[in-house]
Amino acid sequence: MSTRTAWGVGLATMTSEGTVLDAWFPKTHLGRAPEDPEALAADLEPQAGTDSVLGVTRSVVLTQIDVDEPVADTADAYLRLHLLSHLVVAPNTISLDNLIPSLPTNLWTNRGPIEPAEFDRRRGHLRAAGVFALGLDKFPRLLDYVSPAKVRIADGARVRLGAHLSPGTTVMHAGFVNFNAGTLGTSMVEGRISQGVVVGDGSDIGGGASIMGTLSGGGKQRVVIGEGALLGANSGVGISIGDNSVVEAGLYVTAGTKVSFQDGENTRVVKAVELSGEPNVLFRRNSQSGAVEAVRRRGKGIELNAQLHA
Repeated sequence: MSTRTAWGVGLATMTSEGTVLDAWFPKTHLGRAPEDPEALAADLEPQAGTDSVLGVTRSVVLTQIDVDEPVADTADAYLRLHLLSHLVVAPNTISLDNLIPSLPTNLWTNRGPIEPAEFDRRRGHLRAAGVFALGLDKFPRLLDYVSPAKVRIADGARVRLGAHLSPGTTVMHAGFVNFNAGTLGTSMVEGRISQGVVVGDGSDIGGGASIMGTLSGGGKQRVVIGEGALLGANSGVGISIGDNSVVEAGLYVTAGTKVSFQDGENTRVVKAVELSGEPNVLFRRNSQSGAVEAVRRRGKGIELNAQLHA
């Protein structure tokens, strides 16, 4: 980033009392907004107006923020999520302090957001109009706001706005990607990428695999999955996994897991956190003793199916 300010012109959804429910920014920019942004708003003006079915109004807004300062309001929060999903900034590079309190809990419908109480009040009318509920949450689905280029997402409900998905990424039906998390290159995602986690180019997050984030549980370590790495099916990690490393299927490695580490002729027992980010390591469980082992592996990392990521 050459500057620490960002801006966007978008459409904000507001209630009759003026509460902002969400904001959609078709484009986001680094730097300072131009002196005269009216030309940029021209394309959005025809889409503004009142939605009498939901009882909301959509208005054109210009939002400019300092990305190093805490989130100031709902439009600010949505701009930061768009910056991530538009790949303008990478995860963990801008402040997200006060993000969650700035996002209202909306009832998400196939027509857009509405306040939960208002949805209940209008339920009969909404049903007759073909409007139905999709979720009740602070975060919306990514695909309702951004269509990432050269990315496949099998189930749109499992990827939140604020996910950072690089071209070539495939998120399968059981995959999940949270906000401020995602991929830095071509990757296969069949497991869970939690908040704050980034996955390197050429890596595979196997079916049912889980990566610890920092939203709950008191964890402070930012987990990074290196390039050419594999998390086997139903495995999990609470440490960073280095380039060309593999975690055996079904094995969960937390920071405090005691690991028998074989490095050349030397073998020592360490906490797994001491191997965090170490490249060319295979984590496995001894099928006879049950002990968790780590051994050096040779050669390059795993190879993704090129046809699946073309």
